[in-house]
Amino acid sequence: MKNSAIAFIIFSSLFIVSSCNQSKAADEVDSKKEEKETKTIVTPEATKEITSTTIDTADYNKRMLALSNNDTTGKWPVKTSYPLAGAILPYHRVIAYYGNLYSKRMGVLGEFPRSEMIQKLQGEVAKWQAADSTMKAIPALHYIAVTAQGTPGKDNMHRMRMPFKQIDTILSWAKPIDALVFLDVQVGHSNVKTEVSELEKYLKLPNVHLGIDPEFSLKNKEIPGSKIGSFTADDINDAITILAKIVRENKLTPKILVVHRFTQGMLTNYKKIKIVPEVQVVIDMDGFGSKVLKRSTYLSYIYKEPVQFTGFKLFYKNDTKNNPNGMYTPEELLKFKPKPVYIQYQ
Repeated sequence: MKNSAIAFIIFSSLFIVSSCNQSKAADEVDSKKEEKETKTIVTPEATKEITSTTIDTADYNKRMLALSNNDTTGKWPVKTSYPLAGAILPYHRVIAYYGNLYSKRMGVLGEFPRSEMIQKLQGEVAKWQAADSTMKAIPALHYIAVTAQGTPGKDNMHRMRMPFKQIDTILSWAKPIDALVFLDVQVGHSNVKTEVSELEKYLKLPNVHLGIDPEFSLKNKEIPGSKIGSFTADDINDAITILAKIVRENKLTPKILVVHRFTQGMLTNYKKIKIVPEVQVVIDMDGFGSKVLKRSTYLSYIYKEPVQFTGFKLFYKNDTKNNPNGMYTPEELLKFKPKPVYIQYQ
């Protein structure tokens, strides 16, 4: 297994762990483990209420089949419940810029001035739209709202919640371009339920969705950055439960939950992740490196352990450093099985 250390970023009085950009490489294929099971099919009894929504289920099935890219193993498309009406997936492909406003090193979202960043994002959206005219490409700003910390902080949780005024800034940037907003959470020594609950007032907004990062969930109280953390299905289900409740109580369309992953151990008991009509789950391949390494990671941990939808992360710097083949292009990623519907740039 190949993993590199995670670097820390110091700025002003903040000490923020760089999410993915500074350190991690995608894991090599574990050829000894062959996953042969698919997601449990929802029973007719369980779908009676679900199928009463106004979505065209035949059209939904057709789109999901297209995303599988002619997979013949039976893993894809995943047979799960239908979403509520107004679902973003699989009708759109989300193209997101990731980062934090305090740091130019945590991602493209904070690296460039707003106007330049927005222009670059719209350029990527246009590339994806040209590569796949069958699915509308839409922009998103994926903001790290809770960052893991190398120091314990006042409450000894090794995480820092960003001020709400920064989330407000991201919302103001998203509005003119009709972009989605994702709030990303690195829990440190805290937990998903506590940290996501703190963001509920924003998650009640129709265009705000959620990302959670198991890399920075250190259950044995190690210092973030000293090792790669993990989430169980229970952790992910905590986020799903909160999001589903918000959707029901506020009569919203489904929320998207992005779960980052680049090793086997980052996500355990994946078959126990619950899929509900109110939440659409994306497992995002979040490692950097050569094209060969990234494809191996996608096959090992995303393709072989199907949940619902898939994503793919691209690093402007770390995918191209000492790598003459550069980043994957939209055309290349559209050949993957399944096709990713969430694309994140860092």
